[in-house]
Amino acid sequence: MRAAALLLVPSLTGVAVFYLIPFAEVIRRNFTDAPGRRFVGLANYQSVLSNSAFRTAASNTARFLCVCIPALLILSLGMALLTRAAGRYGRLYQTSFLLPLAIPVASIVLLWNVLFSQTGLINAMLQTLGAQPVDFMGTGAAFWVLIATYLWKNSGYDMVLWAAGLDRIPAAQYEAAAVDGANGWQTFRWITWPGLAPTLGLTALLSLINSFKVFREAYLVAGQYPHESMYLLQHLFNNWFLNLELGRITAAAVLIVGGLLALAGLFMAGKHLLQRKRKQC
Repeated sequence: MRAAALLLVPSLTGVAVFYLIPFAEVIRRNFTDAPGRRFVGLANYQSVLSNSAFRTAASNTARFLCVCIPALLILSLGMALLTRAAGRYGRLYQTSFLLPLAIPVASIVLLWNVLFSQTGLINAMLQTLGAQPVDFMGTGAAFWVLIATYLWKNSGYDMVLWAAGLDRIPAAQYEAAAVDGANGWQTFRWITWPGLAPTLGLTALLSLINSFKVFREAYLVAGQYPHESMYLLQHLFNNWFLNLELGRITAAAVLIVGGLLALAGLFMAGKHLLQRKRKQC
């Protein structure tokens, strides 16, 4: 035990210095002014919750996550099943689907401009067909462009995670199902999906983490103040930091962490309830 504790000391020290102590300072600054010297009570929380920019950014971020995470999980699972059904050509398809991960952010921004600008390829095609051009970056369409970019860039990564989960399912189960005359849907419903249950949590968590990285593309394309539909919490935090509004930043950070912990608790409770029902059946 003593040897194990000594081995853990460097890691625990790093966690304390780089995570726990800074977060404790964030909590302390929730109740102080920007310099961190004068106690202001709940004034920072009142300022954040009454701020229209925070409400807009929070609602856009929530809408982005509610649309993107389920869509990405379904799309990447479908890609994993298709590449598995492709047999020996599946590895080639997997490699091609992973190519967007290797494209630098600057190149993606250039692609955005080529496709979605007022004089871009998509508007040129619309004009050729007799339709009016669309201001993708200056209207609500910017939100859907952001979603399409996120799905395009991350679907290959999630596909690999699903493929690893599929490889964990014993082939004997599929053979037994085929002998019993099960069709494709029945095989997926009773063998594939239950076998992928452990992979679902990990894939959803990593998809959530990757969703916050989409800010890079949005910031490089539209700057600090993009169209309202794609104004995310990352934009808000960046602008508040530039204005040294540290009280608002810390209060908003604690609110977001609390919300994420609540969602994680609900997810774990639902997963535990599902496992109990499955054991009862």
